[in-house]
Order: sequence, then structure tokens, then C-alpha cells
Amino acid sequence: MSSKPTLLIIELWGLGDLAIASRFIKEASLAYEVTLLAKPYARDLQLKLWPGVSVVDFIAPWTAFQGKYRLHRWPYKLILETLRSLRAKDFEFAVSGRWDPRDHAWMKLTKARKRIGFPRLGSGFFLSNPLSLPHSMAHRYEQWRLVGEALKVKLPSYDPHEQKPPGFLKPERMIVHTGAAQALRVWPLERFDRLLKSLEDEGQKTTLICDANQEKWWKNKGRNPVVPRSVAELIEVISSGHAFIGNDSGPGHLAAALEKPTLTIFGPQLTEWFRPVHDLGMVVEGKQCPYKPCFDQCQFDVPRCLTEVSYEEVKEQSRLFLKQITKPNS
Repeated sequence: MSSKPTLLIIELWGLGDLAIASRFIKEASLAYEVTLLAKPYARDLQLKLWPGVSVVDFIAPWTAFQGKYRLHRWPYKLILETLRSLRAKDFEFAVSGRWDPRDHAWMKLTKARKRIGFPRLGSGFFLSNPLSLPHSMAHRYEQWRLVGEALKVKLPSYDPHEQKPPGFLKPERMIVHTGAAQALRVWPLERFDRLLKSLEDEGQKTTLICDANQEKWWKNKGRNPVVPRSVAELIEVISSGHAFIGNDSGPGHLAAALEKPTLTIFGPQLTEWFRPVHDLGMVVEGKQCPYKPCFDQCQFDVPRCLTEVSYEEVKEQSRLFLKQITKPNS
């Protein structure tokens, strides 16, 4: 039986959110007996990124993009079964990196003895160790770093504006991902097609990944994209490359967690909060909008913050990205 203290980590949202938490989960598992409550694809990440972690999979109804509070449709039997299984583990600690009263209520209901998080709307009542949020423009990773401090789990700070280390690889294969969970985050495919041709004309090998609803479009362009049917397949394809270009979506964060440098094309969200966490990562900033960040609830007929990002801008940033990640004289 392990002599480590038991720790419940709650991260019930998207693939990108879980990937941002990945470094904390990995480091915490060295000092604690960690159980992670997360969506089912966390099991695929567990095999690759934190093999010592126990995963309890749970799709929280309040994490749905639409209709999250149709209470009559909630799976109450599953909710109670999940809660009972967590209580049986008798956690000494429970943590959440989110500013979310629902997480804090769950931590209390599991009967974890020490509960660490960022209170909101009175949810400090559920916490034994409430933490102060970092400054308003801090990256979401910073919240996990502060949770780590409370547990004496040291994580490196992340400042994308610090001087970059020298390039460390020859990018033999660039993974280009053209999809996103929300259509408002998909840069136009015609521009991705031009970008791929530009990379290939310069001698760069590429692997194209797309969402299932984009596959026909790409085949009509004469390409044979990879369409992962699971997160495990996505991990396998990303792992075959040396760097990653894509939209502001979960696969980019996953690539960074897999230690691949990333170039991310942003639209509605703020790069300060959500850029993939990699020392050599770069971004293409979305255009300004009075509603930004809109959290995927666009006020216009099209997301101008993204559609007005030109091919020329992304091509130039991709050139700088390749220069940054490439070894000198390689």
C-alpha cells in the first residue's frame, strides 16, 4: 500500500484544459497518490503522460456547450455512483485549478479533508484552503502552479515573453491540424491549404490532421488527411511529428504537453490566457473585437477576429516559428 497522501484532482472540462493541467498532474503524482476526475479521454492521456495516475472518468452535465442546466436530463444515478466511489477513496486532499463553485461543491461532497481552490460566489464555504487568483491576465497554467505551491509541488513559471532558448531540433515533420471543437475557432481551410503548400514548397514534410466534417473538403483538394477517431489516435499522430501548427483548440495544448513546439492561430480567445504552454511556442494574434473574449458566443455573422487573420500573416509567423525552433546550421 502506498505511503503517499491521497489527492483528488478535478478537471472536468475540455481536452485543452486537461492538457494545460498535465504538468501539474505529472509532478503531483510523484509526491501524492493521485486520482483524476475527468472526461473519459483522460485515460488516453494517462497512458502517455502520467502513467501512475488513477483516472475516474465522468462527463459532468454542466460542461456541455449547450443545454447544461436541463436538470431533468442529468444522469443522477451516475452522479451518485461516481460520488460514492470517490468517497470510498478517503482523500486527504482535493484540488481544482478552476474558479468554479461546482468543483468546490464536489470537493466538499467527496469528504476530502483538505480542499484547495480559488473561491467564487461564496464557494469559499466549501474550501479549507482558499487561494487568491493570480492577476487578471495570467495564463490559466498559473492557477495550477499556485495550487502546486499550496501542495509543495514545484512547477516552473511560464512567461511567453521571456527570452526563448536556442532552437533545439530540425523539424523533420510538421503536424498541421485544421479542426477545432467550435467552428468559431477554425481558420479558413483555403488558407490552411495555401500554408501547407508553402511549407511543402520550402521542403518541409507535413502531416495533415482534420476533423471528420472537413475530410471531404480536403480529399477534394487531392489530400489524404488523417482523421483521428480517438484521443489515443490523435496522440499517436502528434507524437510522429516534431512541431505543430493549428487553431486555438485542444490538440495544440496536447501537442505542447507532448513537448512539441506549437504555432497557434487565435481568434475569439486571449493568447495571454490560453496559448499552449511550451517555451518555443508562438501564436498568431486574433484581430481586435469589442466583445473579445466572447467564449465562443460570437455577436457577428462570422468571427471576424479570426477570418480577418490573413494567409500572409500566418505564413510570415510560420517562417519565424521554423527559424526559432530550428538548430543553428542544421
